[in-house]
Amino acid sequence: MSDSPLRIVTVAYNQGPELEALAASIPEAVSRPWELVVVDNGKPTDSVHKVELAGATVIRPGLNLGYGPAVNWALREYQGDWAVIVNPDVVFSRGSIDELLEGARYWPTGGAFGPMILTPEGLVYPSARKFPRLIAGSGHALLANVWPENPATRAYRENEAVGDAHVVDWLSGSCMLVRMRAFREVDGFDPRFFMFFEDTQFGEDLKKVGWQSVFLPEAVITHEQGTSWKDKPARMLREHHRSAAKYLDGVYSHAYQAPLRAVLHVGLWVRGEVEVQLAKREQRSEGRGEEKPHRSKAKKRVIAQPA
Repeated sequence: MSDSPLRIVTVAYNQGPELEALAASIPEAVSRPWELVVVDNGKPTDSVHKVELAGATVIRPGLNLGYGPAVNWALREYQGDWAVIVNPDVVFSRGSIDELLEGARYWPTGGAFGPMILTPEGLVYPSARKFPRLIAGSGHALLANVWPENPATRAYRENEAVGDAHVVDWLSGSCMLVRMRAFREVDGFDPRFFMFFEDTQFGEDLKKVGWQSVFLPEAVITHEQGTSWKDKPARMLREHHRSAAKYLDGVYSHAYQAPLRAVLHVGLWVRGEVEVQLAKREQRSEGRGEEKPHRSKAKKRVIAQPA
């Protein structure tokens, strides 16, 4: 086993105090030696400067590499056996990284391990899912916001059970422990994905070469999503749908599936533009002090966060 400290990698983009909260939560989450590496894809901020002064290593590429390529950069020369990849708006619960490392011992063919993810309100975020495919994935994409309990969404989230550790198709990239041998074997995150769907593709790549993705609910984190871009969501919403189209191009890559790819591209573009307009409408309403327009959301199980 390598004597290298556990590397914890996060990617910052114009990050605020949530990055400091992440760094502050690490010491109580892990008992073994560790190091925090921040890839700063955005403009310099006080929060990045503060975590650097506190001991983090900050990599400044001078441009926005995108999420997956930035993680790859941070891990390309790392010689350790394990690494944690985490979003900057995550807070680790006490012992959560130790729980991931302990749970991984029982899954020798596990290449990636994901914790239970809670929202700041204590709701369980469905972070362990099936691969998006034509019926479940496309139906979920088109119907989830207007009919949360539709059959396609239920099928897409069929493996989101939170009671026990189990193998899943893919894990949310907001927080995962990776076995570096598996990460290196698939050359890390696919650099074609600037942001979004790099975690889904990573699950695909691991599975192709015999590694498993494992959900470990004993480890718990809290994630406040999209803090760096929620005030200006249009670009990220469009990027999400572009990445979805790129991912599905790989799933349905045969020549005879070209018409299907074209239909999926059109459908995703339309959905993306609808989401952008809804987001702009919400921003205008908030600016006038109005109540947000109602948008249906799937119900999620409420659980108590461990002390």
